[in-house]
Amino acid sequence: MRIEFKKTLGSSTIQTSDWNSSAWQMRHSLKTKSDFEKYFSLSDSETLAFDEESGRQNLNSIEKLFKFRCTPYYASLAQNCEAIRTIVVPKIQEYQTGWQSLSDPLLEKENNPVPRVIHRYPDRALLLVTDFCSVYCRYCTRKHFTGRDQAFLSESDLIQALDYFQQHTEIREVILSGGDPLTLGTAQLEQVLFRLRQIEHIEIIRIGSRMPVVCPQRIDIELVKTLRKYGPVFLMTHFNHPDELSFEAAEALSLFVDHGIPVFNQSVLLKEVNNDPEILRLLSRKLLYLRVKPYYLFICDPVRGTNHLKVPLAEAEAIQKKLWGSLSGLGMPNFSLDIPQGGGKISIVPNFEIARDEKSRTYCGFDGITASYFDPAP
Repeated sequence: MRIEFKKTLGSSTIQTSDWNSSAWQMRHSLKTKSDFEKYFSLSDSETLAFDEESGRQNLNSIEKLFKFRCTPYYASLAQNCEAIRTIVVPKIQEYQTGWQSLSDPLLEKENNPVPRVIHRYPDRALLLVTDFCSVYCRYCTRKHFTGRDQAFLSESDLIQALDYFQQHTEIREVILSGGDPLTLGTAQLEQVLFRLRQIEHIEIIRIGSRMPVVCPQRIDIELVKTLRKYGPVFLMTHFNHPDELSFEAAEALSLFVDHGIPVFNQSVLLKEVNNDPEILRLLSRKLLYLRVKPYYLFICDPVRGTNHLKVPLAEAEAIQKKLWGSLSGLGMPNFSLDIPQGGGKISIVPNFEIARDEKSRTYCGFDGITASYFDPAP
C-alpha cells in the first residue's frame, strides 16, 4: 500500500492519487529549462547548458546536447541529493569533447544486422523495443539512438528481428533494451514477450530498465504477473546511489522478487555521484537487503558529453580494492569496462600478487596478510 500524502510544488498541491500514477508522472515530466526551474535553482553552468546557443559559444563548441527529461518523482529525489542531481541536470561541460568523445563508443551501429537488433556476443542479442526513456541520464551510452521519438518498434522491424533470432540458433538470450522497455504499456510489452517465446532456442529473456529507479509507480501487479507468465525473465535495473532506493523503489523491487522475477543491478561509476567506497558499500548492502544482486559496476563509456563524469581508472581500481575485503561475494559487483570500438566487456580485478617464481606465487590479501601458494609437484 502506498503512503498517503499531499506533495507541494511551488503553490501547487499534488494529490496522492496523481503522484502515485505513472501516467501522471510521464505527463508532467520535466522537459524544458522552465520545467527544471520549478524544482531547482539552476547554477550558471546548468543555465548555460539549457541555453544551447550561449553554451556552445561559451566553449566554442558545435556539440548538440542530449535531450532533457525527468519525472517529477526523480526530480524530488534530486532536490535532496546532489549526486542524483548530477545524473539528471545538464551542465555546460557536456559541450566539451574531452580526450575521447564518441557518438557510438561500443560500435553498436556496426553490430546491427537488422533494425533494432544489436548482436555483439554469440549467444545473446539486444532488441531495442523503444528509444524512449522517462529520464535522460546525462551519461547515457546510447545517445546515438535514444530520445529520437521512435517509440515502440514498428511491426515490420519486429518481424525482421524475430526472423533474425529464429535463424540464429546460437542466440540463447534476448535482452529487451532501448530506451527503456518498461516505458511501454504492459500490453505492448506482452506482444514482444509472447512472440519471443515462440522461438524454441531462446531460453532467457532479460529486461533492462531504470523505471524502478526513476518512476517506480510504473511497477504494478499486472506488469509483474505478465513477466512471470513468460519466464524465465530477469530484470536488470540500474541504481547508482543509495538515495535512489526510496520507499517507492523498494516496493517496486519487492513486487518483482515476490513474483519470482530475479533482479540484478548494474551501476556506472560516476564522478561526484558514487566514486566513494562508502557510498558503493551502502548501495550494495541496501540492494542485497531488498534481494537484488549487485551485478556490474561499469566504468563510464567514452560517449560524448561525459568527460566531466568519468572516474580515472587508477581511482576506480583503488575503490574496488577497498571494497574487496569489506563486502561479501553477494554484494561485490563485477567491476567492468566495455572496450571501445566494440571489444566487449572485460573485468577489472585487484592485483594481489606481489611475487612469483617457477614453483610458487606470493600474495598479499586485503588485510595485509602475505603468503605463498605452491603449485602441485610435477
